[in-house]
Amino acid sequence: MLNIPHSVVHELRHHAERAYPEECCGVLLGSGDGEEREVVEARACGNADPDRRTRYAIAPQELIATQRAARERGLAIVGFYHSHPDHAAEPSATDRAEAAWPEAVYVIVSVAAKGAAEIKAFRWAERDDRPPEAENIALRVTSD
Repeated sequence: MLNIPHSVVHELRHHAERAYPEECCGVLLGSGDGEEREVVEARACGNADPDRRTRYAIAPQELIATQRAARERGLAIVGFYHSHPDHAAEPSATDRAEAAWPEAVYVIVSVAAKGAAEIKAFRWAERDDRPPEAENIALRVTSD
């Protein structure tokens, strides 16, 4: 389960809408691991990928700075988020190929010209010698 405050969900939606028609991306900070995670805040990051309409990348130096700032506040990176412009909030083949943090939760915001729609959370489940598979995670929106 991913517990995420209403205000953070609003931030994710707003970031996706501002970035449209390109993908937005960012880091989810909080605590917990395994089955239960608490998001405290989202850190919007610049999309460093040259093909921002269909891909995202967080620059390594920005990720390191975010991780340091989180640690100083007693927080950890619990996941990442990005948007899928004009597509469903489902993991793509690119998402699978580029997933680098198997312990992280990934949140996808579906966004179109009329605004952000669906938000889903998942993680990559390792499957022996097969490629990882997306496993849906319940997303519970909490009050602030």
